[in-house]
This record gives sequence, C-alpha cells and structure tokens, in this order.
Amino acid sequence: MKSASVEQMADRVAALMGDRLGVRGRTLGDKLRRGGARLPRKIRAEAELLNRAIAEAGNPVLRTRMDHTRVAAAFDACMRHLRPIGGRQRWRNRILDLAAQVAFITLATGLLLLATLVWRGFL
Repeated sequence: MKSASVEQMADRVAALMGDRLGVRGRTLGDKLRRGGARLPRKIRAEAELLNRAIAEAGNPVLRTRMDHTRVAAAFDACMRHLRPIGGRQRWRNRILDLAAQVAFITLATGLLLLATLVWRGFL
C-alpha cells in the first residue's frame, strides 16, 4: 500500500462525510474536528486511525511500520457506515414516507370531522 492509496482512502471517507453528514472542510482531519461527533464512537475511532495513517504515510520510516491491514479495515468500516443508500432503498423510503403522510392527514381530518359533529350536536 502506497502513501497515495492511504490519502485516496482518506479523501474518499472525507468526501462521503461531506455528502452524507454535511460536514465542511478540506481534509479528513478538518471534517473530523467539525463533525466527528455525528459519527458513532467506533466509526470515529476508525476515521481517526485513518487520519493518523496519512501522517505516518508521509514519513518513510513510519510508512514501513504501518499496519496496512488495520488501515484497510478502518477504511472498510468507515465506508460501510457512510456508503450511500441504494436507489431501490431510497425509492422505498419515499413511498413509505408518503404513505405515512397520507395516513396522518386522513386521521387528523377524521378526528376534526368527528369533533365538529360532536360540537354541533349531531353525535
């Protein structure tokens, strides 16, 4: 694993944090400082490990000592948490939201009609 690939991993995680969480910043470190609290504790720890790996990748001695499998596992954990929802799931969520809205409006209208009938003395 080269230092560029570690940087690419960090850039990908930073881009997903920006897209999914709305966190602004240029680097992964900036985004972790601004919006890291929005991540679960374990995922934040993995992202911080990935951020430290960027600094280690810049030093040739530390690059050889870096646990590449651990960095790859941290990247995978971050990607699993931040990956975008698929099109089918997004479509299903929209339909369920619409159905819930219609059910709420129907219930509210029915209760309002029932209250009006009771108030007018028809029931």
